[in-house]
Amino acid sequence: MSPPNATPRDRLRIAIQKSGRLADPARALLASCGLSWRESRDRLFCYGETLPVDLLLVRDDDIPGLIADGVCDLGVVGRNVMTEQDGERRAAGKPTAYRELRALGFGDCRLALAVPEGWEWKSPRQLDGMRIATSYPALLSQWLADEGVSAEVVLLSGSVEIAPRLGQADAICDLVSSGATLAANQLKPVATLFESEAVLAGPVHEFDAARGELASMLLRRLDGALRIRHSKLLMFQAERASLPALLPLLPDAEAPTVMQIDGADHLALQALCHGAVTWQRLEELKRAGASGLMVLPVEGMLA
Repeated sequence: MSPPNATPRDRLRIAIQKSGRLADPARALLASCGLSWRESRDRLFCYGETLPVDLLLVRDDDIPGLIADGVCDLGVVGRNVMTEQDGERRAAGKPTAYRELRALGFGDCRLALAVPEGWEWKSPRQLDGMRIATSYPALLSQWLADEGVSAEVVLLSGSVEIAPRLGQADAICDLVSSGATLAANQLKPVATLFESEAVLAGPVHEFDAARGELASMLLRRLDGALRIRHSKLLMFQAERASLPALLPLLPDAEAPTVMQIDGADHLALQALCHGAVTWQRLEELKRAGASGLMVLPVEGMLA
C-alpha cells in the first residue's frame, strides 16, 4: 500500500540533488536510461518527455523525507544520509520508511573518526569521556555503543573539522573522501564507521500498478546502464585451436559469441568485457592467436 498522505498520480517522480557532487552524475545516469526532461523556469522540477518520469531537484538531506511522505517515489541520495535519517526515525519511534534499491557506483566516501595529529591512537576506548563533533549523531552514537565507549556527541551542522581547534570537541566524526581537509586542519582519520556511495532509494511499500510498472522498467534499464558503464565489446577472429589459450584472457567477459567463418576451424568471436580492455591486453590476445581485434563502446544493454 502507499502511505496515506501520498498523492495519487500516474507519473513516477524521482528526487535528486539540485546541486552538489551527486547532482550531475545522477542526472547523467538517468539520461543513460533513455530519459529526457523539460526543466521548469525555477529549475526545481523537470518534466519527463520521453517517459512519464519526472525529476524534483532538492537538497540531499530532504530526499529521504520526501520518499517517506510519498511526495517522491524514488531518490538518488548518499547512503550516509539515508542511513542517518533512518536511525533518527527509529530513535524517535518511527518505522523505517525507505530502503536502498540499487548502489549506483559514484559519490564514494566514508564516515570516519578523526583525531588531532599529535594523538597516539590505540583503540576507541581512548574516547571515553571525550567530546566528538559530528553531523551524523545517529551513526556515531550507534558506533560508540557497539564499541562500548561513553563519549559526548556534539552536533554540528557544518565546519565539523575545525571543532577541535575552536575547543568545541576533542575529536570529530565526518565524511572523508581524499583526506585533504582533515590534513589541512591537523587531523588524522583513525577509524572508519561507515562506507557510503550514491544509492537509489525507494519506499518500503509496493507501488500501485501504474507506477510499479514504470519503476520496474526503470530498474531494468538502470541495471543495464550500470552493468555496461565500464564495458566494451571486443571482436576478433581466431582459429579454433587457439581458443584454449584465448578464453582465459577474458576472465571478466560474458560467454563469447562464436561464429564459424571460412571453414570449420576459422572463427569470429565477440565478447562483452566488463573490465578495462587495455593495449597490453590486446597484445596478449594477439600473441595467443587473435587477429582483427576491435574494441567497441557499448551504449545500451537490457537483460
